[in-house]
Amino acid sequence: MKHERIALHDGRDDVTLTTYVLDDSPELLDGRARPAVLILPGGAYMGCSDREAEPVALAFAALGYHAFVLRYSVYGAGGPLDWNVDARAMEPRAHSVFPNPLIDVALAMKHIRSRAAEWLVDADRIAIAGFSAGGHNAGMYGTRWHDALVTEAVDATPDELRPAALIMGYALSDYRFQHARLDAMPPAERAVREMAAVAYFGEIDPAPELLDAASPALHVSAQTPPTFLWHTVADALVPVEHSLQFASACAAHGVPFELHAFEAGQHGLSLATRATAPAEPMIDDDAAHWVPLAAAWLAKRFSVELPAAMPWE
Repeated sequence: MKHERIALHDGRDDVTLTTYVLDDSPELLDGRARPAVLILPGGAYMGCSDREAEPVALAFAALGYHAFVLRYSVYGAGGPLDWNVDARAMEPRAHSVFPNPLIDVALAMKHIRSRAAEWLVDADRIAIAGFSAGGHNAGMYGTRWHDALVTEAVDATPDELRPAALIMGYALSDYRFQHARLDAMPPAERAVREMAAVAYFGEIDPAPELLDAASPALHVSAQTPPTFLWHTVADALVPVEHSLQFASACAAHGVPFELHAFEAGQHGLSLATRATAPAEPMIDDDAAHWVPLAAAWLAKRFSVELPAAMPWE
């Protein structure tokens, strides 16, 4: 496996692309390109969660995909996430506000494509997989990759940035809905959402037009790639309605999608197994089925054509 960490901005070490590129072999694909998955961890735009980074990359690598982890622009500067911050005391930081995290995804996609021949990546079959805030960022990219806002920022054509599929785990998709229900949220969840608002918008109470611009469910179109969504109905931080709304928008625009809503399980389950659980409540055997379900869904689009017989037959 080729493991490399690449800085995507000159003079900054916080936005990085980490590679999990599978080695080729005559016994495997013998020089043929593999599809890939670009993974966007969550972290409320305050940081990028380790739990939704390398373990997820290794899970997709085990399925035969090249994997990449993007640590995009966030409020913090690395290290453990601090959830004891008073959002009202947070000063806006220009690097983390919209559209900077979105632009970082485009930079990552452009870089992967620029090295596709070297890494044996099938440039036409690159999926974006995101979780929580990373799922929101994936949804933003999946609905805005072709906009001038994105293409001009990274000096690329839409074809150079086109994603082939989206995987969105417990993702926020409608900031209007989320913002409108802040008063009804439990204090801990509200505190996280307010921190995320300062990190992403620069303020706790963004203008309606900014909420609209940052709501991917409002921007689904025929150019949105096929999408796999999963969520838990018990999620108190990002309600399941976000995935339902994105799925409904896909249906309205003829975008192929698959949606799985598991009854139990907290927000932030990642793989929902011991591989990513810091404590027992983050293990859920039902929700952990999202990985094989997503694998089967991806295989319908990304499977590598194999010979009908072994070489010696």
